[in-house]
Amino acid sequence: MKHTTQGPGRRPSSQQWAAWAFLAPVTVYLVLFYAYPLYRNVDLSLRHYTVRSFVRGDAPFTGLQNYLTVFDDPTFAPALLHTVVFTAVCLAFQYAVGLALAVFFNQHFRLSSTLRALFLVPWLLPLIVSASTWSWMLNSDSGIVNAALHTVGIGPVNWLTSPNWSLASVIIANIWIGVPFNLVLLHSGLQSIPAGLYEAAALDGANAWQRFRHITFPLLRPVSAITLLLGLVYTLKVFDIIWIMTKGGPADSSATFATWSYQLGFGNLLPAFGPGAAVGNLLVVAALVFGLIYLRVQRKQALS
Repeated sequence: MKHTTQGPGRRPSSQQWAAWAFLAPVTVYLVLFYAYPLYRNVDLSLRHYTVRSFVRGDAPFTGLQNYLTVFDDPTFAPALLHTVVFTAVCLAFQYAVGLALAVFFNQHFRLSSTLRALFLVPWLLPLIVSASTWSWMLNSDSGIVNAALHTVGIGPVNWLTSPNWSLASVIIANIWIGVPFNLVLLHSGLQSIPAGLYEAAALDGANAWQRFRHITFPLLRPVSAITLLLGLVYTLKVFDIIWIMTKGGPADSSATFATWSYQLGFGNLLPAFGPGAAVGNLLVVAALVFGLIYLRVQRKQALS
């Protein structure tokens, strides 16, 4: 009988070399653009970096002192609250509106493909363009939103300069940008649901709401889970929209961990690289925790 197992001194086969050749570019990419930056960010958060020590690379090791500094900072609690509110409200509305539009466009009426393509425009625009457009629309003096409110007898609202409205303003802008992403994923999930299930339910007398509740929503659960997870990771790190529209102000009323991390590291004359990296690592840990929760839930569903 011919043995196919390789001995300890046998050279790898051509197929194994080919497999390593295909794997090498991905490995190099992950190491250079993910593993190494993450390592450097962790190192930044564990040392006392100044501009001089950052250039020379001789920053002293301080352990968890930067994290303690972040936790004791008066900005920590508001930034944490704003991050949670911003993420939760954006996810809820993006998913709800995206699901409603996906169900609507799943009817395959005339011009449905054209209208669906138009809804992708906010997703395709560069973030700086979208944020600048919303800044103009929500301008207190010359914005089109206040002009529309004036026509119905409502006074001007300081959307971007009032602590009461700044967070709501960036939430509205981010919801508008994120809806197309949810629409695309959820619509693709709807396409995989067999039409025969709806026909059988209609024959049994189920109305539209009952078909959605007992067929569409349960069968769309796996796609919904990955949509919410990706949306969560993206929303946690949103920086461009908030910084361009409000810079986290006024008085940190719209500051999140993403904008606070940038402001600590690059927004002051005396940058605090260590605390800024520590705040960034808190975002990374939050994303990893939710990712692990998602994997565990998926594993339980696969075993059940």
